Amino acid sequence: MTSVQKNLLVELFVEELPPKALRKLGDAFAGVLRDQLVAQGLAEPASVLTAYASPRRLAAHLTHVAERAADRAVSQKLMPVAVGLDASGQPTPALLKRLGALGADASAVPGLKRAMDGKAEALFYESTAKGATLAEGLQKALAEAIAKLPIPKVMSYQLESGSELPGWSSVSFVRPAHGLVALHGDTVVPVEALGLHAGRETHGHRFEAAVDPVVLRDANSYALQMQDEGAVIASFEARRTEIARQLAAAAVQVGGATVPIQDDALLDEVTALVERPNVLVCSFEREFLEVPQECLILTMKANQKYFPLLDASNRLTNKFLVVSNISPEDASAVVGGNERVVRPRLADAKFFFDQDRKKSLASRVESLGKVVYHNKLGTQGERVERVMHIARGIAEKLGDATLAAHATQAAQLAKADLVTDMVGEFPELQGTMGRYYALHDGLSAEVADAIEDHYKPRFAGDDLPRHMAGIVVALADKLETLVGMFGIGNLPTGDRDPFALRRHALGVIRMLIEKDLPLGLDALLQDAAAQFKEIDGFDSGKATVELQDFILDRLAGSLREQGASAQEVDAVLAPRPQRLGEVPKLLAAVRAFAALPAAAALAAANKRIGNILKKAPEADAHVSELLLQEPAEKALHAAMAEVVPAANALFDAGDYTASLQTLAALREPVDAFFDGVMVNAEQADLRLNRLGLLMSLHAAMNRVAQLERLAA
Repeated sequence: MTSVQKNLLVELFVEELPPKALRKLGDAFAGVLRDQLVAQGLAEPASVLTAYASPRRLAAHLTHVAERAADRAVSQKLMPVAVGLDASGQPTPALLKRLGALGADASAVPGLKRAMDGKAEALFYESTAKGATLAEGLQKALAEAIAKLPIPKVMSYQLESGSELPGWSSVSFVRPAHGLVALHGDTVVPVEALGLHAGRETHGHRFEAAVDPVVLRDANSYALQMQDEGAVIASFEARRTEIARQLAAAAVQVGGATVPIQDDALLDEVTALVERPNVLVCSFEREFLEVPQECLILTMKANQKYFPLLDASNRLTNKFLVVSNISPEDASAVVGGNERVVRPRLADAKFFFDQDRKKSLASRVESLGKVVYHNKLGTQGERVERVMHIARGIAEKLGDATLAAHATQAAQLAKADLVTDMVGEFPELQGTMGRYYALHDGLSAEVADAIEDHYKPRFAGDDLPRHMAGIVVALADKLETLVGMFGIGNLPTGDRDPFALRRHALGVIRMLIEKDLPLGLDALLQDAAAQFKEIDGFDSGKATVELQDFILDRLAGSLREQGASAQEVDAVLAPRPQRLGEVPKLLAAVRAFAALPAAAALAAANKRIGNILKKAPEADAHVSELLLQEPAEKALHAAMAEVVPAANALFDAGDYTASLQTLAALREPVDAFFDGVMVNAEQADLRLNRLGLLMSLHAAMNRVAQLERLAA
């Protein structure tokens, strides 16, 4: 650096920012500022960045920022020597014109550098570019940071001053901006943004700031002055940590081993809503605890941003925590106000719960016929019928009559809670309320659990359904969605997947594999597709063949994420295995085989055999010992007669690893065969016999996986 380095602070003071986007906005604003200043040579790559974000400000503090960037040498290609200089070495008009555009003249010609550029020699003009001043560089960086903010929705507003037409000139930003601070050490950097001129004044807490405005002494005093004078914890992370600390302390104060509900998204959102957090303990009437706790927790979190308190058994208590943005000496009014606000919400939940239980789930199934599922696939009632048939078929394949009865009943009732008042108000409770209402109707716990669990797994890492009936209904529900959507051409594209088909496919994969279900993928898809035969325009090919490709592609991605190589995954999935529950064992066998010394040679030989057989459509697996002439082919045939039956027996017993390891004994006879035998002999019977030998070998080697995929 060529100038004194000081720390830099930049702050935009704005109206309340969207809370769910605040963290990203703060990180993006600070990150782009830093990257731009580093790119211009005004900051060092090692400069320490601190991002600040509160409901009414975005700010960044950056260490070791220079007043001016260092000058840098610039080498500019002008033109080929043959174009720039004539036969006598004098500059051509073209060269003089180019130099003039760069602010130079003929006196610069002797100093031009010659260097090869590709196949021709070119002329280069070397000069020194003045480093940018901080004011210039920060102006550019600030504009870039504002332009690149991940703003969920831009708003336009008129500027009241500092513009060409006050009251008429407008700018666009996430929220109206009212202040700009830019301090390099204790010096204001003269930059502008959003119609604002930089200064050193900002504003603290709307109600509790000790002074207004807060006049910042220097860049380093920002966080401390904001806290002491402005009553604001400017750092998002520091504010979040403080809220978590206060929540834990308040729970201890309540006693009874209570803990606040753990919800990172809620904690982030509340952190984005307050500048000076103050956690208060509130309560509600115990009678509301008769309502399922999921309902009460959801309404407190989603509607009021409260933190419910749970006891040692993870049951909801009648206490909850509020994160207030003010800290009055007497907080009773704040506590009382929040208790009054939550009471009608809880009363609504209790009313919905009481009303819903007046009708059984079974009586609501008919109403699903009036609820549109998809304009091409009919109503929810028609969908339920399809899911019922698919579920019954799966259960029957598993050979359990009791399971079939439970799964069919659960599938019939699984969507009935969609027409209840509670789920109408809180769609997130679908399935959960179905379970409560099923138990109220006297249904078995297995059926009730299946009604709730048929949406699982809902996301990566989510639990699978807890009982087999739930597994069957969840499989049926996801297969119905996948087959239906693929059949009408409603496929995911790019980032768009409105029907969560990728998630459904991964759910099907997880259930088939983790429960090791003896179900063939193609048969499942065919049976599901049969339920759509009355749908106009339904394409069974897309619903089976393309969908199977889609599911196997999702499986391949999942296996690679778990550490398998692309070659290993290709080897296992290329034969399109139907029992997905076998895939982990097949993959383990391939990975163990790949580690053997003989693996590379056998994989290469397998690939070579495959290429030979592709060019020999007349071949079949018949081998006549009478036609075996060369010692190498006799030796290979003898080795196969001993090794292949043993490998097949292990394969049939499900020991895929040992099966492949047994085949590794064929390496030497295979190598010798290719070294000493002409496969495409002129004599037809010899050629066909040798091709038959290779075909038998190829089939034996590829029962577990396509080993040729392991070849480099």
